[in-house]
Amino acid sequence: MDSIVQHLRKSRKILIAAHANPDGDAVGSLLAMGRALAVLGKNTTLYNESPIPAVYRFLPSVERITGELRETDGYDTAVVLDCGNPGRIGEAKGKVEAVPCVINLDHHQTNTRFGHLHVVDTSACATAEIVYRLIRHMGVAIDRIMATAIYTGILTDTGSFRFSNTNRAAFSICEEMVAAGVEPYRVAQHVYGTYSLGRIKLLNLALDSIEIAGNGKVSLMTLSQDMLDETGTQREDIDGLINYARRIKNVKVAALIQELEKDGAPPGTRHRYHVSLRSDGEVDVSGIAARYGGGGHPSAAGFNVVSTLSDVKASIVRLGESL
Repeated sequence: MDSIVQHLRKSRKILIAAHANPDGDAVGSLLAMGRALAVLGKNTTLYNESPIPAVYRFLPSVERITGELRETDGYDTAVVLDCGNPGRIGEAKGKVEAVPCVINLDHHQTNTRFGHLHVVDTSACATAEIVYRLIRHMGVAIDRIMATAIYTGILTDTGSFRFSNTNRAAFSICEEMVAAGVEPYRVAQHVYGTYSLGRIKLLNLALDSIEIAGNGKVSLMTLSQDMLDETGTQREDIDGLINYARRIKNVKVAALIQELEKDGAPPGTRHRYHVSLRSDGEVDVSGIAARYGGGGHPSAAGFNVVSTLSDVKASIVRLGESL
C-alpha cells in the first residue's frame, strides 16, 4: 500500500472508475476515493458507465460521477475500484487501460490482479474497507462526505452485516464513520426504506417466473426487458430480487437471468443475458461464474453470456445437478 500512496501523491490528474451497474460498494468507494484525492489537491474524474441507482443518489457529491469518458491522454493514473477484471468497467475498458499507471483496488477472490499496482484483499468486507485503509495511509482526515460513502459501501456489501463477508473491521470502521457524522437511520431509509409501485409490480412478475430444478436445490428467476417496460422500472429496480429465490427452503443456488437487450427477434433467438448467482454459503458460485468469464464472491457472483434463454437455464440446472 505504501507504493500506491507514494504514486498517488506524485500524480496530478487521476481517473477513478468502478464497475458498470454499480452497487453500494462501488458507488461508495468511488465517492470516498474521489473526495480524499480532491482533499490532496488532485485533479480527479469520477467515472461510471451506468446511471447511479436512485437509492444511492442521496450520497454527498454523487453529482461528480460522470457517465462520459472521452480521451484519457491527460491522465497519469487510473484507480479501478471493485472490479475483478478490467472488463467490468464496461465500454471504457480500453481507455482506462491506456492510462500510464493503473491501480487495482478490490476484494473479490476472482480478481485477475490486473494493473501496475494493486491491493486485492479477499478478507476485506468490501472494497470500501480497502479504500478506508488507503485514505488513512494517505494521512487524509475522513470528513462526513467520505464517511457516509464508506459506511454505505460496507453496509450494503455486507447485507446490513448479515452476509458471510462481515468481519470485525465492518463494525469498527462503521462505528468510526458514525463518529465522523454518518446518520445510520438516514442512510438506511434511502437504501432500504422505500420502493416504487413499479418495483413492487416487478417483484410480482419476478416471483411468478421462479422455477425449481428437479433436485430442489437450484432456483431460477427470469426478468425480461418486457417486464421492465410493463412496470415502468429500470435495471436498478432489480437489485435484491434474487434473494427471494435464494431463501426458498432447500435451495442451495439461486440464479437470476436478466435479459440485457430487446431487439424484437423471435423466441429462441440468442440474446445477451446477465446471470446473477447467490448461494446459501455452502456452494462457491464464484467458481461457476468464472467458467463463463465472470466472477465475484463465493456466495454472490455473476457473468454475462450470449445464448438462448432455454440454453442458459439448462446449463445452470446441469451445474446444480451435482449439488
